[in-house]
Amino acid sequence: MQLGIEGRRAIVCASSQGLGRACAEALAAAGCALVLNGRDAEALAATADAIRAAHGVAVETVAGDVADEQVQAALVDAAGGAPDILVNNNGGPPLRDFRAIDRDALRAGVEANMITPIRLTQRVIDGMVERGFGRIVCITSASVKAPLAGLDLSSGARAGLTGFLAGVARQVAQADVTINFLLPGQFATRRLDSVHAAAAEKQGVDVAEAARRGAERIPAQRYGDPAEFGAACAFLCSAKAGYITGQSLLIDGGAYPGIL
Repeated sequence: MQLGIEGRRAIVCASSQGLGRACAEALAAAGCALVLNGRDAEALAATADAIRAAHGVAVETVAGDVADEQVQAALVDAAGGAPDILVNNNGGPPLRDFRAIDRDALRAGVEANMITPIRLTQRVIDGMVERGFGRIVCITSASVKAPLAGLDLSSGARAGLTGFLAGVARQVAQADVTINFLLPGQFATRRLDSVHAAAAEKQGVDVAEAARRGAERIPAQRYGDPAEFGAACAFLCSAKAGYITGQSLLIDGGAYPGIL
């Protein structure tokens, strides 16, 4: 399927690895020029080189914490001041008991997973409306729909983001600007490796066994391939998806048992 976004300019946050990189790869395959972001400048540069070589598209990089407003401004500038696509992404807080989350940790979690993507959206959305096209995709978490103990801060901040921007989505839909949310379950990324390590310690087994047990609990009987997630992101960013907005797409291999 031709996605109709060749030549569009896309900002993809936290994209040097994992699901962010998968989204960047899929957008590059669709012909988008990219602005990538990550904290590790060396890893970011390596990702940019690999994507340029594989897809022949222009790739700019902005290293730094996307919560930093100077980094946010640099991302927009690197997209020529007029990005057509924004993929909001940021790492979530670590697993911890809610009783152990102090005021500073609360503020940091909300800053990273709610305030930062809202601020980035504020920076780009009026230009998208004026040009008559825009796609904003926020990577949140399956825990927004099915909260998990220990991920309370992540779930809460991302749910707040979803509620905030779902209302904004209805205000700009007439201009062919959409805002949607991707909710990943368990994908084969570096973050999942740490989950397996924690599970192995808790269960008293090795990491491979913990990983096997985890996959067995998913109806698909496997973990997600990041490329599958990237493809879903690219579709929501496409010209074909203009009638989809304010929606949360759960991608978890059937792990969530509900119908709503």
